Amino acid sequence: SQCAWLKMYTLLSLALALKGISYDLVPVNLLKDGGQQFSAEFKAINPMRQVPALKIDGITISQSLAIIHYLEDTHPNPRLLPQDPKKRAQVRMVAELITSGIQPLQNLSILNQMGEKKMEWAQNCIKSGFQALEQMLQHTAGRYCVGDEVSMADLCLVPQVFNAERFKVDMGPYPTITRLNKALLELEAFKVSHPSRQPDTPAELRA
Repeated sequence: SQCAWLKMYTLLSLALALKGISYDLVPVNLLKDGGQQFSAEFKAINPMRQVPALKIDGITISQSLAIIHYLEDTHPNPRLLPQDPKKRAQVRMVAELITSGIQPLQNLSILNQMGEKKMEWAQNCIKSGFQALEQMLQHTAGRYCVGDEVSMADLCLVPQVFNAERFKVDMGPYPTITRLNKALLELEAFKVSHPSRQPDTPAELRA
């Protein structure tokens, strides 16, 4: 069986839900006990001490996009990468912008170094990234990030919008991002993967 080490909301949980892959969840609390990702047990799973990680088919894979590419290769339906090469490139472009250009700058390890300025730092990083993303999506989006099929790009978008809302970013300047996020949250896989419905969600945040 598959075993996934996750924090409360990741694009991996969305990928597994969309592809209908059952798994055993191992929540990793990034704050409890000084950060459970720093335990010797988890270091053996991922030496970078980051989530997510997935144990599947006799191997353990870390890094979100690497995991999703593996799932795409081994569980191709429903596909998360378009068949058309141009759209495929656009999906990867959007996904990389979010996972490499926005998300890492809000990692807990970075925010802890910001001290009292962590909120301001996170907001500025997200705003800067969203300005570029909004412009990009205006050229690629249909119903979803790239055309009318849910893709890897959408899996990256929704958790990042959740982070933006958590850091109280004004979403007014980003109408395309807002529209796409709203459409995606209407899909069942995105509903069941929402933070308010996870096993490790604090009681006060549960749906």
